[in-house]
Amino acid sequence: MKLFKTLAPAVALVALPSLGFAQDATEAAPDINPYIFTTLLFLIGGFLVFWMAAGFAMLEAGLVRSKNVTMQLTKNIALFSIAAIMYWFVGFNLMYPGDGWTVAGYVGILFSPTVLEPVGLDASAAALDYASVGSDFFFQLMFCATTASIVSGTLAEIIKLWPFLIFVVVLTGFIYPIEASWQWGGGWLSEAGFSDFAGSTLVHAAGGFAALAGALILGPRIGKYKDGRTVPMPGSNLALATLGTFILWLGWFGFNGGSQLAAGTVGDVTDVSRIFANTNMAAAAGAVAALILTQVMYKKPDLTMTLNGALAGLVSITAGPLDPTLFGALWIGAIGGIIVVFTVPMLDKMKIDDVVGAIPVHLIAGIWGTMAVPFYTDGTSFAVQALGVISIGIFVFVVSAVVWFILKAVMGIRVSEEAEINGLDMSELGMEAYPDFSKG
Repeated sequence: MKLFKTLAPAVALVALPSLGFAQDATEAAPDINPYIFTTLLFLIGGFLVFWMAAGFAMLEAGLVRSKNVTMQLTKNIALFSIAAIMYWFVGFNLMYPGDGWTVAGYVGILFSPTVLEPVGLDASAAALDYASVGSDFFFQLMFCATTASIVSGTLAEIIKLWPFLIFVVVLTGFIYPIEASWQWGGGWLSEAGFSDFAGSTLVHAAGGFAALAGALILGPRIGKYKDGRTVPMPGSNLALATLGTFILWLGWFGFNGGSQLAAGTVGDVTDVSRIFANTNMAAAAGAVAALILTQVMYKKPDLTMTLNGALAGLVSITAGPLDPTLFGALWIGAIGGIIVVFTVPMLDKMKIDDVVGAIPVHLIAGIWGTMAVPFYTDGTSFAVQALGVISIGIFVFVVSAVVWFILKAVMGIRVSEEAEINGLDMSELGMEAYPDFSKG
């Protein structure tokens, strides 16, 4: 015991420098948690949004006639694959140029393929305040592909496959990245104070404007409008359409929740949970609003309107899913559902044939959601929100129309009358989705 008492002070003196060094090392160690958790948020959110590709495929397969189902499935897997390649080749750096704008605030870096971090990246070389390039690229790619999926549904049953896919190359490689860079890439709309949290306008309305341009140039399906009335053309499988809607609803949690773009703090993770709750509330309100309104207007509830009401509710809350209360999400989503019920017959009166109802859901509800942001989000204004909607709308619609007109002149974009009557599955692809059943 005496020996211990004698040696204790000496041992303490020897240990003090090493304790100091350990403390210094601990203080110097970088905080890697924000990087890790935000990267995980992007990866999880990204594969949820990827699942939306299956949702769009099932929704469209269910809402087109059976003779065109294989074509819609082909278009959906092809457009996603093209988007993945084009977004790597040009889109990502065109949309997120950093300080490398080709035209400052308007056009990002042209023809600059995405480059990932090296294998086994050391923490000292990582952007610890954000996330990995791979996760960011993967997450943002899904939004790009979603824009093209919107166009696919509107132009179903009458458009040729290859002209459509060429348009997808232009849309995903150039049109979408340029207009999205104006806000998310730090461009001129961002500087003006425009706010679109997860893309009610940048993704959904943009896809709707591109679809509208195509629908106007293509014209309606044969027999859709006859003797001043609209002839119903029921979809082939409402079970698939319902499944597609639920898949999209699920994927939307990644769409909106991942757009928080951070998960390294208590506040960020709590905000993500708030976004999830508001997203779900808006979808539910949109579905209920459409269900009740169709009962009142048509004396019977309409399933397809109810499905699109849910989707319109989701689109409506996408521009501002964080700031509203749950009640705020409810009424914003409900108005989205109401928009669908009134806009579908309005388009028919204008003889604009939108096969799956994508223009009411994505374009009109997308505009509404963007304009609703100032009700809850500080620092935003209705004037600047309108500026964003109008500028993006003009750009996407005009450029899309030019591309559609060029494709029409060079190779034609609409199938022949015979092919349309027989169905695109056999005329364009030579295979049917339901070979054991008669054509719908």
